Amino acid sequence: MKSNASPMSTSSPSEPALGLFLTCPPGLEATLAEEARELGFADATAVAGGVTAQGGWPEVWRANLWLRGATRVLVRIAEFRAMHLAQLDKRARKVDWAGVLRPDLPVKVEATSRKSRIYHAGAAAQRVERAITETLGATVSAEAALKIMVRIEDDLCTISLDTSGEALHRRGHKLAVGKAPIRETMAALFLRQCGYDGSEPVMDPMCGSGTFPIEAAEIAAGLAPGRSRRFAFEDFASFDPQAWTAMKAAADKPGTPDLRFYGSDRDQGAVGMATQNAERAGVAALTRFACHPVGALERPDGPPGLVMVNPPYGDRIGNRNLLFALYGGLGQTLREKLPGWRLGLVTSDGGLAKATGLNFAEIGPPIPHGGLKVRLYRTAPL
Repeated sequence: MKSNASPMSTSSPSEPALGLFLTCPPGLEATLAEEARELGFADATAVAGGVTAQGGWPEVWRANLWLRGATRVLVRIAEFRAMHLAQLDKRARKVDWAGVLRPDLPVKVEATSRKSRIYHAGAAAQRVERAITETLGATVSAEAALKIMVRIEDDLCTISLDTSGEALHRRGHKLAVGKAPIRETMAALFLRQCGYDGSEPVMDPMCGSGTFPIEAAEIAAGLAPGRSRRFAFEDFASFDPQAWTAMKAAADKPGTPDLRFYGSDRDQGAVGMATQNAERAGVAALTRFACHPVGALERPDGPPGLVMVNPPYGDRIGNRNLLFALYGGLGQTLREKLPGWRLGLVTSDGGLAKATGLNFAEIGPPIPHGGLKVRLYRTAPL
């Protein structure tokens, strides 16, 4: 089982609740909501494009530090009706900018407008920028790391802060990537959809840069996904460095699960990248990477587990007609060598999935990935 658990709620009862929005690719909202509820966000609710939740600033930090599936953590700091630009200007000046932003750091404002009388998003962004510069004194720069997001829909203006900065799939320790890599956040949610909870081995016979085995090993060890990186909220006026240091220290106590996580690839360069990434992630002792084709796969010692694989689809890598044999060989090898193991297969091509000859118990919804739509195909134990 997972040998370390993330901390639960840390804000005081008197602290006002903030509206949080945890973003993720469409189609994965329910899975992210499940993860957020396990992390202690009892009110986490799946909505289009993400998950809503509430909490104080410590919950914002904790969400960034511990959530494996969220793309970003946004915090709503204001919401009001605005029928025209002058009204937007007036109400934007009443926002407590000094409570969340520092006057010495530049910011940028991004705006969108839909079905609203304020239809010019650029003009809306300019009004909010002016409100910030004239009430707080901060400068505005298109290159600023701190981002304010203005969304106007049906004349309702919502102003949010991006508390993450770089997208959360950038864990801070995976420097080498192969062709068409799957993002760590998506990999974590697919692992969860396959029922993975850190208590069984995981294998990827086409591992590329090692995302699935490394992510699975981190989950089993109880490692916080955000442990190696910095976040935008560290530059907010509300930031408490001492409390954040204590939160990170509590998270930096990995367990030592008695499990191994396996990756293989026919490309020696990919195997080298995966090995380096596992070392940087601190899970080298839990992972095993080898260079060989799928047909040379050997069953590892120990109990059965989960095979997670993201093979070429033919859209960007490989010729589709040649991939039918690859998928067919994958299915045959798994049936012969890994009975009792389950399979989670990610592909954009249902015909290629069918070519494995395996019976898929569940087929997930289409998920946007690199300009394509992929699905997760899951089997029962083979």
